Amino acid sequence: MKIGILTHQYINNYGAFLQAWALREAISELFPEDEVQIIDYVNIKHYIINAGGWFRFYKNRETLKEWFAKIHLPNTFAKARNQEMVLSKRCFNARQINELAFDCIVVGSDEVWNYRDTKGNAELKFGVGLTCKNLIAYAPSVGKTATDEAIPQYVIDGIRKFKRISARDDLTEQLVEQVTGNAPKRVLDPTFLAEFPRAELKAKRKPYILFYYCENLPENILNQIFYYAKEHGLAVYGAGECDKRYSEVTVNLTPFEWVEMFRNAEFVFTGTFHGAVFSILNRRQFKVYLTNESRIKKVTALLSELQITNRPIKEDFCFDLESMKSEINYEKVYDVIEQNRQSSKQYLKDAIGMAKK
Repeated sequence: MKIGILTHQYINNYGAFLQAWALREAISELFPEDEVQIIDYVNIKHYIINAGGWFRFYKNRETLKEWFAKIHLPNTFAKARNQEMVLSKRCFNARQINELAFDCIVVGSDEVWNYRDTKGNAELKFGVGLTCKNLIAYAPSVGKTATDEAIPQYVIDGIRKFKRISARDDLTEQLVEQVTGNAPKRVLDPTFLAEFPRAELKAKRKPYILFYYCENLPENILNQIFYYAKEHGLAVYGAGECDKRYSEVTVNLTPFEWVEMFRNAEFVFTGTFHGAVFSILNRRQFKVYLTNESRIKKVTALLSELQITNRPIKEDFCFDLESMKSEINYEKVYDVIEQNRQSSKQYLKDAIGMAKK
């Protein structure tokens, strides 16, 4: 059988890359005798807007040295896709995908069902124009889309077209239940389903605190963290991001180098879904500061599902690494993860297996 994965693999974003890579790994492990490819569909508008964003210069946050490193990221991602992903022939529309004659197409994960985002051609991710009879949704996200707003007809028709649907967050689950009358299977993000290769870090081997897009964190809290790091001989790095105060320039990372940054961190501060995910995957103590509405909903749902509490940073936050080294009991967390991991893989096995009959 020929299995295709339709996602946002072309976006220069660590979470987008790693969830696509992990989903293919998981499906290949479950169906070792079948051909499993990530469909190399590229939405030109979405790609250009995303790639162009890396060329912006933020004078308050980065130096020219950091900016020069940052603008190489689109090329770094392109090389990683070619080297690490099993890609189909390049496609730009539904007709070209249909010509590849997949027996089963798995749509997901990431915000592939965010129909409010006009850049990503959500219609295709809802199956519009696709002739494959076995469409399966694995952990798609609708982003911050609310169920009380008007739902486009193509979304309703598309959801009803899928043979099997799963969700990774509350809003997606609510949308599917509203359209179909049935709650979808709740599954883990694909990044929980695969083991990631080790990578050699270029940064100096010194204990460090890691930031990953912890945007708009109050200045007094930032100052407190940097002061603590200086007083205790810690470096401060950004995982693929810039800040003049970081100890070294660690912006131009390959996806697996990015994962390695989390593996080695003493503590992580993040404001994103996959920042929280990779902190958890690597059993790191971490805190989240969430200001983006979509991230608030996704990260909150994830932490609730894994029974991880007290992660948001509050106004009275006081950083002390020693007292925070065991705040998260990862033995209990991984009991939940392992149970959900097995049920998520079983969903894939059953859903794709149904297409083989």
